[in-house]
Amino acid sequence: MNNNYIEQKKNTHLYFKIGENKYAVNSDNVLEIMKLPALDYPSKLPNNIVGLLKYNNFVISVVDIRFYLDIEATPYSINNELLIVKTDEVIFGIITDKILGILPFDSSLVDQIPFADSNMVIESLYRKDKETIFIVNTYAIEGLLKNHNAKILPVDIPALMPMDEESKRIMAKRARDMHEKSAIRLASSGGQIKNKYISLNLNNDFYCIYLEYVREILNDTTIMHVPGVPDFIMGIMNLRGDYITVVDLKSFLGLPSNSLTENKSEINEKKPVIIIRCNELQLALLVDKINEIFEFEEPAREGASESYYLCEFINEASLYTVLNIERISADKRLVITDV
Repeated sequence: MNNNYIEQKKNTHLYFKIGENKYAVNSDNVLEIMKLPALDYPSKLPNNIVGLLKYNNFVISVVDIRFYLDIEATPYSINNELLIVKTDEVIFGIITDKILGILPFDSSLVDQIPFADSNMVIESLYRKDKETIFIVNTYAIEGLLKNHNAKILPVDIPALMPMDEESKRIMAKRARDMHEKSAIRLASSGGQIKNKYISLNLNNDFYCIYLEYVREILNDTTIMHVPGVPDFIMGIMNLRGDYITVVDLKSFLGLPSNSLTENKSEINEKKPVIIIRCNELQLALLVDKINEIFEFEEPAREGASESYYLCEFINEASLYTVLNIERISADKRLVITDV
């Protein structure tokens, strides 16, 4: 494994939108993503805490980073997403409007903020396609959460939450479901390890990939078609100067297509792709739908397998098949050498 790959993995970030701005945290600090559940509200909340949440047998704080940046917060809805983050000593949640994807940061495009110190919530800026992404210093938030002398917010936090009965019912159910899932994990955790996955759909079935292989997610892409290649190779794409083979994962695995249209190439270019890297090879996997990042406890991984599938497990009443990215990326049929 070369130093460039190690550096890229270290700089992989999950980025999201809050209001008009985009922010990012290092993916190594991310535990889970979920839709906003019901929160608890003590009478006084210091440190810009929006609420408290019972998570995996812990009570964690939930924050809105706009309060740290003196940006006015708009009301939340059931469509807000909660990012669960860990540091060395603290687990907490960050309310976001929408999770946008995973992105490897090129260190040459990162600008440090002048006069920044370890207490600043925004530690640097990343320039992407003429946009600015603010990189969040999760350890600064850790310090603020541990500072019990911080000021009380002059904001009516509960009033920012959805007040209609249907929204409150949905958020309460999410909190109950999360508590039940945590209880199941706690009861079955002996001899198991935690793994992070990104889940996806092929047809109506659920699959997932170990997050360590994922470099980036794109909602659509322009594919340059190449003659004389197998049907499951859609062509190549240009990703910031790198030409990457685009694989119709469903076709590659021999799964039936549920598309009734004849214009397959046009439909495929509107599908999301997952950029993976394994065995020093990058591939763009074309899938039907990308769902979420989640964490699940399962038996430790076994050795190398000749199958395209590693194992199956049930999570939240759905059967997931874990794709064997090592085996898929090693398939010689996937490499296009004549561009």
